[in-house]
Amino acid sequence: MNEAFERVLHRYNQRAEEETKLFNDPSFNGMARRDELLLHVGEEVARFLRELAIAREAQYIVELGTSYGYSTLFLADAARMTGGRLLTLDISEKKQAYARTQLAEAGLDGHVDWLLGDALPILDTLKPGIDFVLIDIWKELYVPSLEKIHPKLADNALIAADNILYPEITRPKAAVYRAAVRAKPDLQSVLLPIGSGIELSCVWREEPR
Repeated sequence: MNEAFERVLHRYNQRAEEETKLFNDPSFNGMARRDELLLHVGEEVARFLRELAIAREAQYIVELGTSYGYSTLFLADAARMTGGRLLTLDISEKKQAYARTQLAEAGLDGHVDWLLGDALPILDTLKPGIDFVLIDIWKELYVPSLEKIHPKLADNALIAADNILYPEITRPKAAVYRAAVRAKPDLQSVLLPIGSGIELSCVWREEPR
């Protein structure tokens, strides 16, 4: 991480701090205006994901949900470190345009492929061999996305799904995802109580005897 990265991160964190105050203002309808908000994974989680991707030596990283690019910044830096590529997708052109501007300033845009559109059709087009996945989109898409991406995972690939514990209103959908991912015989999963809760799953395929 260099000065440009830290400068962009500082701007993101400042925005997040301001929006937290705004969200807590009773006059601000946060749920109705949530698309205006950063709604990021948090720095602790983002740094953790970056380190995981680097430790995995991930060459092929996929992010479901660019949003305004907070976690994208960290995953792109992981791709820089491993010599890999990050494919990040989102349905919002406005959000992704903002993210692209930030990553360009951080000097990381050259490590990213930007995909715009509905997640599920895009996942059908991805090549197999995915090493690392972050799922952070609408909760009703978690299980369909898992089903699309599961056959394309490399051995020892990692899947991190955000917002498993919070917000509480989405816990029922998060529980459905946890059940689905734990039903896969080649996935080993654990719930990590960091940030808003991360379900971390690893592909584990036994060698044939």
